[in-house]
Amino acid sequence: MVILLVLTFQSSSNLAAAYGIAVTGAMMIDSVLIGVVLFSLWHWNKAASIAVLAIFFFIDLLYFSANLLKVPDGGWFPLLIGAIAFTLLTTWARGRKLMIDRMNEAALPMEVFIKSASTSATRVPGTAVFMTTSMTGVPHALLHNLKHNKVLHERVMLLTVRIEDIPFVTEDRRIETKDYSAGFFRIILRYGFMEEINVPTALADIKGIGTQCKMMDTSFFLARQTLLPSARPGMAIWRERLFAWMLRNAESAMEFFKLPTNRVIELGSQVEI
Repeated sequence: MVILLVLTFQSSSNLAAAYGIAVTGAMMIDSVLIGVVLFSLWHWNKAASIAVLAIFFFIDLLYFSANLLKVPDGGWFPLLIGAIAFTLLTTWARGRKLMIDRMNEAALPMEVFIKSASTSATRVPGTAVFMTTSMTGVPHALLHNLKHNKVLHERVMLLTVRIEDIPFVTEDRRIETKDYSAGFFRIILRYGFMEEINVPTALADIKGIGTQCKMMDTSFFLARQTLLPSARPGMAIWRERLFAWMLRNAESAMEFFKLPTNRVIELGSQVEI
């Protein structure tokens, strides 16, 4: 990509124009982030915060506006890259929210499901772990498993992994469990964004859910969604198709959570967004 960039711009003056826009644009973004920190994290006095930010923005705007003259000579390139990155990130965030909201629309309350299924379905030995992003309702993978296989495991865990906005999570906040009775448990694992996630290791350390969770007796059920772009309100069709492409190419949950490959079962479903 660097070689292609050099061959495209051909001259150091054009590259300098692109570099100037990139640096001054980054300075502007840093000033915005300073504002977020002052107002949202440090809770500074508003008058003092505005006075400090005004100094930064005044200097940054001078530099950035001066470099705008270089947009035709190569400054357009970092602006294009920034626009592409911004589009991808906002499409992913918005698409994930829409997908989860659509799936939660038909979510069945857990208590109702347990009352109905725990006595009518055949229970088989072992532990079933259903990965879910929602901390309420019945996961789609659990409904599909019951629909197709007509069985429930003796112990059913609904597992949600949350990445907190802090580098590390203390051990006393790591695990949260809820016993629904009849062998059903909801488990929430919390990690900081600097920590490595290892679900099997965490499950082995959980207390209060019966016998220790052994991998040879545990099956992990993952839901794989096939997205169907539609005219429903939410995003433009082209962004829905872009999000569907991004989701197909995203890292597998099996790899991200360090799940044993021979203990994972994926169940597909179609979701309109």
